[in-house]
Amino acid sequence: MSVGSVPHGGKLVNRLAEDDEKEELLEKAKRFKKIKLDSRQISDLEMIAVGAFSPLEGFMNEADYKKVLQEMRLANGLPWSIPVILAVTQDEARALKKNDEIGLTNGNGSLLGVLYLEEKYRYDKEAEAKSVYQTTCSNHPGIQYLNKRGDVLLGGKVTLVNRPKRETFKGYLFKPEETRKIFKTRGWRRVAGFQTRNPIHRAHEYIQKCALEIVDGILLHPLVGDTKKDDVPAEVRMDCYKVLIENYYPADRMILSVLPAAMRYAGPKEAIFHAIVRKNYGCTHFIVGRDHAGVGSYYGSFDAHYIFDEFGEEELGITPLFFDHAFYCQHCAEMASQKTCPHKSDAHLFLSGTELRQMLQAGKMPPAEFTRPEVAKVLISWATRNQE
Repeated sequence: MSVGSVPHGGKLVNRLAEDDEKEELLEKAKRFKKIKLDSRQISDLEMIAVGAFSPLEGFMNEADYKKVLQEMRLANGLPWSIPVILAVTQDEARALKKNDEIGLTNGNGSLLGVLYLEEKYRYDKEAEAKSVYQTTCSNHPGIQYLNKRGDVLLGGKVTLVNRPKRETFKGYLFKPEETRKIFKTRGWRRVAGFQTRNPIHRAHEYIQKCALEIVDGILLHPLVGDTKKDDVPAEVRMDCYKVLIENYYPADRMILSVLPAAMRYAGPKEAIFHAIVRKNYGCTHFIVGRDHAGVGSYYGSFDAHYIFDEFGEEELGITPLFFDHAFYCQHCAEMASQKTCPHKSDAHLFLSGTELRQMLQAGKMPPAEFTRPEVAKVLISWATRNQE
């Protein structure tokens, strides 16, 4: 049995209400106090319930929260790098008491789940910012969300009654137990997970195909929860992934499945977080590129590689695959990286995000060495619609 086949903590969590329990909770919840969740909290609720955040069975209590910030571990010592919490305002918290059953709703007031309140506690936002994001800069998207959050945290197990509807991603929304079954059916013993919040360009393709030389298959696992406003929308990215797989990958060695999680932009700590989540989905390996989960210049290019040295491979239970920045070298006439290419940077084809956006908005096709034509067409179509 490969090391990544065991969920984090040893057991895949399931906090989904089924049949009789669901009907019972829907009826009981009419009398519950209610908390309206924002989109990130909804994503976290779903990820807990389907087992993606195993071994978490709910939002963190204070002991787990503090241990994660101080040592990147849960209170029981298990590696964990980012707190998963439910923040509310002081007024909301004042109306709640221990052992309350609390209805968790979406913006329309529809019931999503139930929180079994075990404790409520205050926390230090600045301390969390320094620990998770390694900065207190208000321009960081993670800090912006943190500063808008309520000042009291609620801890306790949850039950998901109604899974959020994600019709856009129908057919690609697999739970961890489902991806594990797919891997088993295909006979995959070594599976590499690939995290992305961007359209895949040639550098990503190069990295993935290098990984395919050493694993049985790849779980292409784009994050489709909250991202920055200037990121390409998830539904557009999905169209890019589909045309790329259709034309340039062996279909029997790739699985496309969306991850309904929110992006934290926490750099190295989010790399560990993403790896643990993919372990729960059944991956044995996890691809970590340059500046994984980074934003701006808050993290070093390879900090997300170095942080894995703080854990033993067996305690994380998933093998990281580290890759350098990849590019097209005009002298080598192929994709390469600093590890394989002897030529100077003026021979390397590179487009900044700004340059790429300008080309797309002007309807210009980026070089095929940078982006596959099929992908570029999807992006140009989106960019021009976005201007109208």
